Amino acid sequence: MYIVFVLFWILLNGRFNVEILIFGLVISAVVYAFLCRFLDYSVRKDLCLLKSSGLLIWYMLVLLKEIVEANIQVLRFVYSPKYIPEPAICYFKTDLHSGFAKVLLANSITLTPGTITVSVNGDEFCVHALDTSLAEGIEEGGFVHILRKIEAMW
Repeated sequence: MYIVFVLFWILLNGRFNVEILIFGLVISAVVYAFLCRFLDYSVRKDLCLLKSSGLLIWYMLVLLKEIVEANIQVLRFVYSPKYIPEPAICYFKTDLHSGFAKVLLANSITLTPGTITVSVNGDEFCVHALDTSLAEGIEEGGFVHILRKIEAMW
């Protein structure tokens, strides 16, 4: 994260010289020290984030694929004159432990067209789906498998 702060500092300045680099190194060190001291951040968390970056990129690709597939399915529902959607509210429990993973799962479900996460209460999710077919397999989808791997790394 420290390197990201330094690069961001240089990028915001728009030019590069020794004074800007030295000042950026100092300011970035102060900001990083603040994060470590008051926001429960550490070098260990940086390393975990770096190790799991491949999984996070994979997660984003799976999310993008799911969004495209759900968009196509919702378009079929909307433009099919003979189709009458059957809205459904489904409840499911997850074995994810961290708040980060639960929030990421809830937001990913909401980002996918046709589904909205209504509530998360402990381990139980409540999801509204435009049609019952959109809610099938939501508790064991691709999102959950990747999030389990990310949690195992952390």
